[in-house]
Amino acid sequence: MILQALTRYYEDLLQRGEIAAPGWSPAKISFALCLDKDGQVTQVIPTMEEVTMGKKTVLRPQSMILPSAVKRTVGIASNFLWDNSAYLLGVDQKGKPERSRDCFRVAASLHHAVLDGVDSPAARAILAFFDTWQPKKAMEHPALSGQYETISAGGNLLFRVDGRYVHEDAVIREAWQRYRDGADEDAVRMQCLVTGREDEIPATHPAIKGVRDAQSRGAALVSFNAPAFCSYGREQNYNAPVGKYAAFAYTAALNHLLADRDNVQVIGNTTIVCWAEGADPVYPDTFMAFMSGNMPSTISNNALRAALKNLAKGLPCEELGVDPNRTFYILGLAPNAARLSVRFFLRDSFGRLMRNVNDHYERLEIVKPAYAKPGVLSLWALLRETVNLNAKDKSPSPAMAGATARAIFSGGLYPASLLEAIMLRIRAERDITWGRAAIIKAYYLKNPYTDCPEEVLTVSLNEASTNIPYTLGRLFSVYEAAQQAANPGINTTIKDKYFNSAAAMPASIFPVLNNLYQKHLRKLEIGQRVYFDKQVSALKGALGESYPTRMTLAQQGAFDLGYYHQTQKRYTKKEENKNV
Repeated sequence: MILQALTRYYEDLLQRGEIAAPGWSPAKISFALCLDKDGQVTQVIPTMEEVTMGKKTVLRPQSMILPSAVKRTVGIASNFLWDNSAYLLGVDQKGKPERSRDCFRVAASLHHAVLDGVDSPAARAILAFFDTWQPKKAMEHPALSGQYETISAGGNLLFRVDGRYVHEDAVIREAWQRYRDGADEDAVRMQCLVTGREDEIPATHPAIKGVRDAQSRGAALVSFNAPAFCSYGREQNYNAPVGKYAAFAYTAALNHLLADRDNVQVIGNTTIVCWAEGADPVYPDTFMAFMSGNMPSTISNNALRAALKNLAKGLPCEELGVDPNRTFYILGLAPNAARLSVRFFLRDSFGRLMRNVNDHYERLEIVKPAYAKPGVLSLWALLRETVNLNAKDKSPSPAMAGATARAIFSGGLYPASLLEAIMLRIRAERDITWGRAAIIKAYYLKNPYTDCPEEVLTVSLNEASTNIPYTLGRLFSVYEAAQQAANPGINTTIKDKYFNSAAAMPASIFPVLNNLYQKHLRKLEIGQRVYFDKQVSALKGALGESYPTRMTLAQQGAFDLGYYHQTQKRYTKKEENKNV
């Protein structure tokens, strides 16, 4: 399913003219090796281009569409028309001159195999170069003098003859295509599992580059590297026969997606890409805008939320120009040594997917403090609530992050690990941020539990609720407010010492808190005493005579929400009084 979807996406991109044809792919080039018609090196010119990074401008290798790169591990294999200095000049800085010369000989052999008999001045110049160039004298060559160290440092070079890049020569392009498409008598031919057509089956597939924390030279999505993974005596990818065309198509499509950093989300160690049938960029752009919280400045936040709700209902969305019935794909990849693991793969209509996202955001809606920025709690911000921001490693749990993302996209249950991480941070920091309160609310709305009923899962304070854990949380907030009123400017409150134990064992702690409250009350003016006593009496009346000895995790969640709602109610009143 994944390979088929990616292959179709490649064909859509090819039809739109946004990706290279089979046998061609982007490559980063640092220098052009200029030849005359006799194959003599006249000069080496940089092909770097200026790129703005923040406030700085840096030089980066230029990306060009060139003959596809070979997959190299420890062996020697040359690219056609381009490669590093070891293959095109026979020199490098790795301290192994004999190996460098072997690389040059392999490159010469490949270019002769492709270009022998080709009627093109550029082709004859390249062959003459390989026949006459002497790697041992490279350092002394006038064209390389002054920049030998830079050229041999590892950057890629390509050929340029009479002021023109040779890969632009139509005759050479045809020769390469014939060579690439030529039948290999020793090749294994089988029915391709992706296309259903008989095709040559490559032993290995092109590398996937751009997945966070994967090997820089690329990783494999399909691979077999141990006998335990093989069947019927077949080796490597012959165990899952994917044709030469499909192997190129799906890897080219995936590398194209990963190269577009604006449409790549990294959640934990999971790299997420997405696309729509037809390769229309508006769909991934819209999806990533909602997920990242980086909304386009041209559309207001309210307009985007309205658009999201229309999509969720399956209605046309003129504001964004998207069709809710368009098929949409989301792929989550994680590194695993030289291979990639699929965290999740989802296929659905864009409208249904947006409905799941909208439902998630609606579950997260909660009253916010005045300092909180408007807008939704993005997936990245949500996961950030689960980590210690003072820790050296601020990354969320990879497994939890992947499971949470999958739950949001698919409309499934949130993972228990998400709630556990949130409750751990609350207990460790004794701080309920609006994001953490929103997550608790969303979790129990989606994962119903009788100990945390729907009556406490409200956007703002539910004064009519009779739920005991929720009411206890409210009472704790009032006790804290009374302490702050009695001791203006106090740095630490009862929350710092008693919050965790009050949430877990209220029967043991609340008598202590009540005694402290009476002491704080005596420090207040009569008007303040009446104000707090009315609140405390009403809450105690709802609680009854006895408090729970212990509370479950769900009951502690209700307690936390009660505390948060009551506290925000108090702060809201303060802000209203300021504005009067």
